[in-house]
This record gives sequence, structure tokens and C-alpha cells, in this order.
Amino acid sequence: MKRHILLMGLPGAGKTTVGKLLAERLGTSLVDTDAILVRRMQMPVTQIFAEFGEPKFRSLEVEVLTQAVAGPPSVIAPGGGWVVSPGAFEAVRPACFLVYLRTMVLTAAKRAGGEATRPLLVGEDPVERMRQLLKQREPYYAQADTELKADVKAPAALADEIAILARERAGW
Repeated sequence: MKRHILLMGLPGAGKTTVGKLLAERLGTSLVDTDAILVRRMQMPVTQIFAEFGEPKFRSLEVEVLTQAVAGPPSVIAPGGGWVVSPGAFEAVRPACFLVYLRTMVLTAAKRAGGEATRPLLVGEDPVERMRQLLKQREPYYAQADTELKADVKAPAALADEIAILARERAGW
């Protein structure tokens, strides 16, 4: 049975970039939860955080993720923090082949730290904040079906590798 391919990792790990390439290789759609929320709410992620707070954002994110998992098999690129929402990880786990795009904290901070679209990093020391996020999220990321070093391979190479794994282990 074909399972969704769900990419996990810190902000800046390359979930969306790799996800787009992977969806092309597998001939399926990419579900980018942040992009869906931006369209649905008609405001950027930072504004959703500012106006509604992180708990509401996470609730909306899990709602979109749950809808995606209920749909046809696809590549899913959620934000990095959905895993800490109570029950979310356990709810999507059975339907997904989980791929952890591991990046070093410095790499993730460099890639994501200067972006105003990352509300958890705005006004913070990006490296220290990434360390905190990794400490909180690592127990979930460590439960992935596979782990790839996303800071040493190009996005296209990662997409190729995941496509092979998806065919071997996720029914694609």
C-alpha cells in the first residue's frame, strides 16, 4: 500500500525545496502546510503567529496535515514544529513514510535565520533558537523511518535518494 512521504526537520532543512523535487520525481502532488495556511488565512505565517499565537497556528497546521494524510498519497512538507502538537505525530505516523532531513544547527540557522517568514526565529539568536528547537523536537525526528543528512547533499540528490526509498519501502 502506497504511503505518504512526510518530510521532517528543522526550519531550513529543505523540506519544501526537496519536497517539490521529490513530488516531481514521484509524479504526485506536494502538500506544503505553510503555503496552504497562508492561502487559507490570507496572511503570511508571521502574521498568523502575531495575531493568533503559536497554539492556534499549530492547531491549524495539524488540521491541514490531518486533511492531507486523509487524501491520496502525496509528498507532505509541514513546518518543523507540528511534531510537538499533542497527538499529531501518533495520528499521522501509520499513513506516512517519515523522512528526517537532518541538518546541523549552524546550517539550519544560516538557511532560515535571516528569513522574516520564520516567526520562531524573529528577534532571536538563530543558532541558539535552533538548538532549543532541536532539543524539543529531536525525540520525534529520531522516530523517522529514515534519516538523511540534508546539509551535505544537494536537494536534487536528496530527492533522488528519497524517491528510491519510497519505491522500496513506501509502495511507490
